[in-house]
Amino acid sequence: MERFELVNGSGGAIENQSLTSSLEEDRSFEEYCDESSNRVVDLKDWTSSKKKSSENHSDNQRKSVPEASPEAVVTDKAPPIGSSSPTGGKNIAFVQPNNHRRSDEPTELSFEKFPENHEEKLKRIKIENALDDAGTTQEEWRKFAKSEYGLINDDLRRKVWPLLVGVDPNQVDPAPSLEELNSHPEYNQVVLDVNRSLKRFPPGIPYEQRVALQDQLTVLILRVIIKYPHLKYYQGYHDVAITFLLVVGEEVAFHVMEILSTNHLVECMQETMEPTQRRLMFIYPLVRRESANLCSYLERSTVGTLFALPWYLTWFGHSLNSYRSVVRLYDYFLASDFLLPIYVTSAIVLYRQTEIFQEDCDMASLHCLLSQLPEDLPFEYLLKKAEELYRKYPPKMIEKDVTNMIAKEKQQRLKEERERERRKTYGVGKPGPASFINRLWPYLHISRRSFYFTTAFSILVGVCAYYYRDQLMSLSAVR
Repeated sequence: MERFELVNGSGGAIENQSLTSSLEEDRSFEEYCDESSNRVVDLKDWTSSKKKSSENHSDNQRKSVPEASPEAVVTDKAPPIGSSSPTGGKNIAFVQPNNHRRSDEPTELSFEKFPENHEEKLKRIKIENALDDAGTTQEEWRKFAKSEYGLINDDLRRKVWPLLVGVDPNQVDPAPSLEELNSHPEYNQVVLDVNRSLKRFPPGIPYEQRVALQDQLTVLILRVIIKYPHLKYYQGYHDVAITFLLVVGEEVAFHVMEILSTNHLVECMQETMEPTQRRLMFIYPLVRRESANLCSYLERSTVGTLFALPWYLTWFGHSLNSYRSVVRLYDYFLASDFLLPIYVTSAIVLYRQTEIFQEDCDMASLHCLLSQLPEDLPFEYLLKKAEELYRKYPPKMIEKDVTNMIAKEKQQRLKEERERERRKTYGVGKPGPASFINRLWPYLHISRRSFYFTTAFSILVGVCAYYYRDQLMSLSAVR
């Protein structure tokens, strides 16, 4: 049974703002386009026909959850909303349509549980045996985390995630109180972001527990940026922190986050977003090497890479509706090179190329399509595809492609700038200073096309006048 261990924090309300969930002061990732529609799986007919079997299945799977205090242990299991999926066992989070949600606003996270299949059971037993073996190496933990099904459940993640990053759960620093940290300059922004993360908590938890979790999340974030003042908090960092808080608890989560902040996420925590923007440019060379037509289509649309910004900054934690999918990706990213989220992003774009080609080739259409992740993405396939891309096109190779892209874009911008300056100086459509016409008539505004047409017409008139000169003169004599 998966559960969340809530370590008692300050237990109090965050001063002034922590108990509000208002979005008026929301500072979004970027100016995303409004979502026109949200992809939803309609299973009304199927669920009605399966209602009886679903209820029986739910009764067998549901376990009682006692009401707990902030210090207690509660399960992350929401009341089942249906039986096993009719879509071939794919992990689908069923949500209600919400056409008014911005793409930078988190959706309610689904904690739906799925029965453990035979392969997952066998892998769980192997991981449990490895935990009992003191000789298990970090490389073996990485193989467990990256291979199919990941670390199976949160009981195992609570024990293995710290091992993946080299944290000893028995040697952690106690968390300070919130009152000790609320003078930090980033405090108010962190509180606003934490308030926006309410939908990422398990549903149905008591109010007191939710308040305690909010306080713990705020403390966790502030501890990291206080200990490493050269690292700058960015919006979306809280989406990463909340996942580790829910799985491993407040004190261990701090040590995990400080390691990730100084390694995997360090480029995202700089003074500017320039390093992050450069990393996002890796998407296009990767797509081009697999599908030149798709890359050209995206480039013509000028959609850019903004759609993938929250994916990279939050390890997809902000953009996915399914908790099961989020923690599966975290298994993989913790055990992989820090650039694997970029390779997974490229794998998703390649996987959705049929949808992309069906959209109009313009920035607005493709941004709206790409910024909304489908609920039934086959992540096991996508992770294998990302691993394949990483082997075929290692970061050093893609880095060279990006350098060439930047150089070409710079040349193009210089060319466009020179053209704008020329037009500003000489007028739209007017030839440059070397033009013969310009030297004769400097104030005459005439296009090159008009000049050529006038010249050709003048030559034609001259030729006609030469050949018909005698006839014209004889006619004049007769008169």
